[in-house]
Amino acid sequence: MANHSKIQNQPIPWTRIFSGVVAIAVALTATLLGGWYFTFVYAVIIYLGQNEFFDLVRAKGIAPAAKTTLAVSLTLLGICTVDGNLADAVMPIAGTFICFYLLFQPKIATIADISASILGLFYTGYLPSYWVRLRQINSASAANLPLGGYFPSSWSDLFDRANVTSIPQGLSVTVVTFLCIWASDIGAYFFGKYFGKTPLSGISPKKTVEGALFGIGGSITVAIISAYYLKFPQFLLTGAALGLLIGIASLLGDLTESMLKRDAGVKDSGQLIPGHGGILDRTDSYIFTAPLVYYFVTLLLPLFN
Repeated sequence: MANHSKIQNQPIPWTRIFSGVVAIAVALTATLLGGWYFTFVYAVIIYLGQNEFFDLVRAKGIAPAAKTTLAVSLTLLGICTVDGNLADAVMPIAGTFICFYLLFQPKIATIADISASILGLFYTGYLPSYWVRLRQINSASAANLPLGGYFPSSWSDLFDRANVTSIPQGLSVTVVTFLCIWASDIGAYFFGKYFGKTPLSGISPKKTVEGALFGIGGSITVAIISAYYLKFPQFLLTGAALGLLIGIASLLGDLTESMLKRDAGVKDSGQLIPGHGGILDRTDSYIFTAPLVYYFVTLLLPLFN
């Protein structure tokens, strides 16, 4: 009874709710428009997230090539908007450029300096760039706004299953991925908070096995419903596989960021978002997800036709 009373007396976190609603509104608007509009929003996220990552790195006494890594990461993002296939060729060139930069610094770079810089490029630059690739799938032909943007000719097209094929696949799949991540995060948080008993990992003591399983189950449920709506071939199988993939990737992204913070000795990666912490604290579930969904849609899904 005491615990129940304590929960009831907790104040409503209005600041956290408001900042969360604003973030979701910006994300969905950018996702709808696509093109360079989507790229610009993600460029801001990568800029802020990469700075937070390098702050964590500096807390360990490491001196990364932060500005150079940020420059090549943003360049990589722009290349993905023009042609996603070129990004894979640019990635090793970008890594080489970072190493070249570190070699000619007044202070001799260490293995840790080079490793942290390359990890920053991969973790907060290359992997997030897949969101742009994902949104760009079959989107060029549907662009009807300047800068490669898209706006539906009729809002009913977005909610009418009969016309779902008229929506750019990149838009629909990106939104579905967001929904699965949200279902996984929210489900894991609430179920783990009230019913979780078995610790999942020492990296994040508050996470439980029960919460993780429920979160993955929520992702699978949303993905199956979405697969039916989007007319995926064998929607039960492909939807369940997609939901499982997103649920696990979301969880691993969360745990990875917790590991980085734990090693750096900080609670949050930053204080940018009121009530939520830093950008990495809010986007950790998204980092590993986009590449897996992209290749699921472009390589595996066609095999079921």
